[in-house]
Amino acid sequence: MIKKFLVGSVEQSSSTTNLALLILRVFTGLSMAFAHGFGKLPPSANLIEATGNMGFPLPVFFAWAAALSEFVGGILITLGLLTRPASLLMSLTMVTAAFVTHSADPFATKEKALLYLCIGIVLLLTGSGKYGIDAAFQKNNSKPIYYS
Repeated sequence: MIKKFLVGSVEQSSSTTNLALLILRVFTGLSMAFAHGFGKLPPSANLIEATGNMGFPLPVFFAWAAALSEFVGGILITLGLLTRPASLLMSLTMVTAAFVTHSADPFATKEKALLYLCIGIVLLLTGSGKYGIDAAFQKNNSKPIYYS
């Protein structure tokens, strides 16, 4: 069960499907890591204060968690390594960004967080595909690990 969640993937027989997942993962992961997460490391006093103002206990911890979920999670998604857990953490961070941080903002401001949230959900459901490192863990078994 844990292995299915960590490195499982839905059945993908099409090379086109796997190529599409690779393109989606690489662009999303690199964008998340370097356009969003890298600049938050280490978390600034403003990010820590904003995290506390959102009502999170231990704002230093949660500011680090958000920054690392974006940077390290983005790298993991790019590589297709632990894609599902990384996508889950990215999605939770984007839920916070869209519905807490930008709750009063217009849709155009929330749109980027919502797009990353949707991509995160897709990758959470599909896994990395066959062109990710996760797929190498499936080769140890005689049949692929499917998560459904």
